[in-house]
Amino acid sequence: MRFLVACALAAVVSAVTVAAGQYNADNTGKNVRDRGKTVTPMDQGGSAADREVTANIRKAIVDNDNLSTYAQNVKIVTRDGAVTLRGPVKTAEEKAAVAATAEQVAGVKRVDNQLEIERNK
Repeated sequence: MRFLVACALAAVVSAVTVAAGQYNADNTGKNVRDRGKTVTPMDQGGSAADREVTANIRKAIVDNDNLSTYAQNVKIVTRDGAVTLRGPVKTAEEKAAVAATAEQVAGVKRVDNQLEIERNK
């Protein structure tokens, strides 16, 4: 019985959030924009060095309690030491902090900071 009540409550909360316009699940515009030459996680280099660089950047970002959940979940793609950062962050300061963190990791040759500041809805 508690399970059914929890499920019903979760459904109501989800419906209220969507109805209030706080969540936009339509990423069609971004998907169209990102077709073609955009770096995606599928472009991650397969070498041990690239995987290690990505893992070390992720660990450093997640360990930073000053960053939002958005910033801690950005996409990190490393190929031949070149790192691409993609995804939303809350502020310009977070954007700079994530990029600076990536630049400090051993093995990084350059960082392409494609992070986007999420606008409040």
